[in-house]
Amino acid sequence: MASFTAEQHRNDGKHHILLAASGSVATIKLPNIAAALGRHHPKVSIRIILTESAAQFLRGQSAEQPAVETLTDIPGVDAVYRDRDEWAEPGWTRGAPILHIELRKWAHVLAVVPCSADTLAKWANGFADNLLLSVLRAWDTTGLVDAGIKERRPMVFAAPAMNTAMWRHPVTALHLQTLRDEWGRSAPGKKNPWITILDPISKELACGDVGDGAMMDWRDIVKAIESYLGLYVQEG
Repeated sequence: MASFTAEQHRNDGKHHILLAASGSVATIKLPNIAAALGRHHPKVSIRIILTESAAQFLRGQSAEQPAVETLTDIPGVDAVYRDRDEWAEPGWTRGAPILHIELRKWAHVLAVVPCSADTLAKWANGFADNLLLSVLRAWDTTGLVDAGIKERRPMVFAAPAMNTAMWRHPVTALHLQTLRDEWGRSAPGKKNPWITILDPISKELACGDVGDGAMMDWRDIVKAIESYLGLYVQEG
């Protein structure tokens, strides 16, 4: 994959949407989200991050589980990244771009859809042991670092998805409190938070259990992203 820098796309006139998926069966809805955004909005540029666990759900198993390699066939999707893309051979040299920083600078919005229990826990505790977590850890939470290249502080949407027992586990509430109530508060002088949690819904889960913990309906996730960016589907 060719070297990527945010500066190359700074004035392209597009809305930059970074979609990410972590290890949950709800990853199979990621292509739907990307397709809805890309097909309805020509001024959208989408880049996708897949954790290694998430990629296991997109190996061409069925029509709703296309192979990772085909995701760039979706209109608007410009690139797909895996952990191995962070430190591509022959290795980093001084002055070369660092992918997780460039993606941070590029994105106007990051949507972690789905956000697994493991990724939620690691994010809330500051871990950065894969590409997605490195982007989250490097996020400009104050809006001051990237103030010169962005008009407003970018938003992180997170759509948790996990088994009902995992969702109701007391540690999950602590992680959500950290993200939503502590980290997500507006920085001094800022009116809006930088984290939005898209709460899961109740349904029959892929494992057979019935209860809450299922990822928010993908259509509602699309609407949340569209609303934040001011994107509207033309009728007729």
